[in-house]
Amino acid sequence: MSDGVALAAIVILLFPMGYFFLASPAFLLVKLDIPEVARLLRGMFNAHFLMLSIAGAIGTLAFALTGHLAFAIVTGSIAAFAVWARRWFLQAWDAQLDARDAGAVRRLRRLHWGGMLCNAVQLAVIVGSIPYVAATSS
Repeated sequence: MSDGVALAAIVILLFPMGYFFLASPAFLLVKLDIPEVARLLRGMFNAHFLMLSIAGAIGTLAFALTGHLAFAIVTGSIAAFAVWARRWFLQAWDAQLDARDAGAVRRLRRLHWGGMLCNAVQLAVIVGSIPYVAATSS
């Protein structure tokens, strides 16, 4: 039972991270000076952080209930980061949307790259931890 719950917690975390990892680079092909595109990308980041917060909370609970306390702490940290990052990121994004100056699009693109990088690092941590979760479950 513990193996199944640990595996489910990993899959729950991988879903929002994997989706965002695959979907977000498509926005590198479009200009962010188009308001609709910038709002769509903002919505995608909003949904990503929200899904990651929920998935992280579920994963933390699952790991804690199965006695994987180290993994529960890591997963809880990812969930807490997603809650904090959602608020910070969306405020920074909105500030650039409202700025409408020459550098706003460049700053939006930097936020986009930063969000993708954070997701990729977290995804690598989760994927890299799969063998350790499997080893401690057995």
